[in-house]
Amino acid sequence: MNFLAHIYLSGDNSQLKIGNFIADSVKGKQYLDFPPEIQKGIILHRAIDTFTDTHPIVSKSVERLFDRYGHYSRVIVDILYDHFLAANWKEYCEIPLKEYTEDFYKLLKDNFDVLPKPVQNFLPYMVADNWLYNYREIEGIEKILFQMNRRIKYRAKMHLAVEELREFYKEFENEFRMFFEELRTYVKSEINT
Repeated sequence: MNFLAHIYLSGDNSQLKIGNFIADSVKGKQYLDFPPEIQKGIILHRAIDTFTDTHPIVSKSVERLFDRYGHYSRVIVDILYDHFLAANWKEYCEIPLKEYTEDFYKLLKDNFDVLPKPVQNFLPYMVADNWLYNYREIEGIEKILFQMNRRIKYRAKMHLAVEELREFYKEFENEFRMFFEELRTYVKSEINT
């Protein structure tokens, strides 16, 4: 659900962005049903997830949350890292975050027919609540985590992770910064191969 990072890491390629964004809703070899550039985005998303899930810096962030949230800790860290990307957006992109997110929503609306059904279903809510832009605020992260928690029948109380975010803000931010530089380098090499 760390949508902002996946979109950002796709660079300026619109079809790659769409593929990278929809990848969680595309299972197994279903990616072959999409146009070639969207397929590349789906494959890139999977590579980013593998890199992230096996990275020691990310594991350190996850460990901080694991006792309280169990296996949902990875999901929470993904969201927290999107917060740090959004909160520090000017360091990573010349296009203001509000404009960037509005352009992306327009791209999705213009390509609505190619989006998988689950994405078509949540897109109106995403746009109405402006998830991507609101990642920059802790309250926005809390709302996203609450919505995710509702989908899993309140089993994990993920929205409470904003308590750890506030308590360990600098630690999470430092881990994000170190990890994201490595991730950006990795993605550039993946895109260029």
